Amino acid sequence: MSADMLDTAPPPIPDKLYFRVGETSRLVGVAPYVLRFWETEFPLLHPKKSGRGHRLYRRRDVELFLQIKHLLYEKRFTIEGARQALKSRSKPSARPAGKGASQGRLFPEAAGMAEVRAELMEILKLLR
Repeated sequence: MSADMLDTAPPPIPDKLYFRVGETSRLVGVAPYVLRFWETEFPLLHPKKSGRGHRLYRRRDVELFLQIKHLLYEKRFTIEGARQALKSRSKPSARPAGKGASQGRLFPEAAGMAEVRAELMEILKLLR
């Protein structure tokens, strides 16, 4: 791989479902063996395999490869550091208590459910 491959901006990702390893390699700007190595190092990457055993990457995988390349080549992270950075980015943030919408506000028709529940409990008592 030449040094000018590292300096150029990545081409836009085409609107496709799957990308083969050669095409992904060109989009990301690294050799195919680097992509295969990153698969072993980053658990978020797990491509599908075609019937013939070819790796098929989704758009999300290509975007993840671009993030990994940025972390390793531009930010100069180690593999372990890049793995931790990606792990912390992918964690969903916990919703602070009291900030969520109550069920009554989300589903206004559910507000009268307490009355329905009370009536059903009375019917259940009658049936026992």
